[in-house]
Amino acid sequence: MNRFLVGAAAAAGLGAVAVGSVSAQAADLGYGRRAPYTVNQPLNAYSWAGPYLGGTLGYEWGTVGNSLTKPSGLVGGLTAGYNWQNGSPWVFGIEGDINLSGANDTFAPWKFSNPWFGTLRGRAGYAFNNILFYGTGGLALGGLRAETFGVSESHTAVGWTLGVGTEFGLAQNWSAKIEYLYVDLDSNNFVITGAKNDYRSGLIRAGINFHF
Repeated sequence: MNRFLVGAAAAAGLGAVAVGSVSAQAADLGYGRRAPYTVNQPLNAYSWAGPYLGGTLGYEWGTVGNSLTKPSGLVGGLTAGYNWQNGSPWVFGIEGDINLSGANDTFAPWKFSNPWFGTLRGRAGYAFNNILFYGTGGLALGGLRAETFGVSESHTAVGWTLGVGTEFGLAQNWSAKIEYLYVDLDSNNFVITGAKNDYRSGLIRAGINFHF
């Protein structure tokens, strides 16, 4: 009887050891199958998304319809915009600006100038991290002024604009850009010239933006 009890106890002990070993192996296998922690987005990627405000300075040159004048001069202004970038290199946005211009020219008794203009444009570009190449286009609004023998006349004209540019991210909140725009303002009837005069211009400018 004692031999039977000793044998039963020994068998029970071996069974417990075997069950514990299998449980430990199963736990090890389960731990080995855990997926490592991953980051879905590069930690150092430059983000173009969000609002921004900045200023520009450049040079403008143009031609006046039904006139031999070719106004040119410095131009500068303020810019505001917003970019969308949904985790991809593509960047889309909207941008507006208002500018003061010193572009003017005199031919014979006639002087024409473009004292101001503004644009409201869409932007679409492709970013290589902190370098953005983009195209832009939209509405333009500006003034054209004619002067002769001390008499002046000014008109505001609506038109369109197209351009291209490159913007560089200097830091997460600052960027700098260089941009070319072509601006076409519609014609108006000028009493002092007796003709319809429009204005077409190109401008190249540099700018700096603060991103909020």
